[in-house]
Amino acid sequence: MYSQELLKPDGRPLTLYSRYPIAEGIQAPSPGNEPIRANPHLRWHPLRGEWIAYASHRQGRTFLPPPEYNPLAPLIDPHFPTELPQGQYDIAVFDNRFASMTRVAHDPPSSIVETLPANGACEVVVFTQDPESPLGSLELDHLDLLLQVWADRTRILGEHPQIQYVLPFENRGVEMGVTLLHPHGQIYAYPFVPPVPARMQERQQAYYQENQRSLLQDLIQKEIEDKQRIIYLDEQAIAFVPACARYPYEVWIATIEPVATFIDLTAKQRRGLAKALKTVTLKYDGLWKRPFPYLMAWFQAQTDGQPHPESHLHAEFYPPYRTSDKLKYLAGTELAAGMFANDALPEEKAKELQAVSIILEAGVRV
Repeated sequence: MYSQELLKPDGRPLTLYSRYPIAEGIQAPSPGNEPIRANPHLRWHPLRGEWIAYASHRQGRTFLPPPEYNPLAPLIDPHFPTELPQGQYDIAVFDNRFASMTRVAHDPPSSIVETLPANGACEVVVFTQDPESPLGSLELDHLDLLLQVWADRTRILGEHPQIQYVLPFENRGVEMGVTLLHPHGQIYAYPFVPPVPARMQERQQAYYQENQRSLLQDLIQKEIEDKQRIIYLDEQAIAFVPACARYPYEVWIATIEPVATFIDLTAKQRRGLAKALKTVTLKYDGLWKRPFPYLMAWFQAQTDGQPHPESHLHAEFYPPYRTSDKLKYLAGTELAAGMFANDALPEEKAKELQAVSIILEAGVRV
């Protein structure tokens, strides 16, 4: 992996990543030259026992611009500056102009509930310079690089004492609230462990203390033995519809042997995950004959500098569709009670995905 760090005119860092050497002299553009002065803050929710971020400046963020004004495309017209420069590179990472958290947040407003500065980070990860190339269309080497980028960002962000958890994710499709259609994801780095990863950590820790094995590792072995819901499998990685899926077509991707974070992946494990990731995204699109919307979230160990043998790096895909091809929005039981109601059996949805034939790489059909 090759990388090059640049500084935008507005003061935000930009890091370019590539499978090949990057030429010197690249200048980082920015849609504006003025420094970003956002100052988000956190408020404590006493009934739920969790922090809420407040960032009112996000109301002005770019919303579904026409292709000629794509802010994630490489700069062509200096009169309409974008976030990316021209040049030979594969992936770009920069601080979000409309961040929910920043490392320099300060002096939160007073309130009847506890408040804190939102001292985290929100980064944009542009997967490719091509606005028409989603993850499933990228070469396996490119996806391998993306996994290395997530590892590098986890390391860099996790070195900040205020950062406790790093979460890479992708919202794909307007159905998932995307405001820019160019293939990209984000990384949120939190000054605390968010509620969902915290609950996962609690369950994994309790299981490991009792069994000296990863909870997800044993679940994966049961899925392999059951053979019903597997979408992709090799010696290093697996993709499957979990028996406990909360959404129709929900898929998990993981290494067979547990690793705590992206940083801990071996080259072989990265290659396996790249194949699993490409398989899942291609099957989604092949099933629906059009771009398939989803939320992809990657869960890993917290960045506290301690060993976490109980943690097991994995991704979870949450699609929004019912079996009737109508959008499924979270409603009363999910949002209010936190109990999900799935309208379809995981085994049925797994069979539909298994039946989709894809070309994983030249000469390899899955």
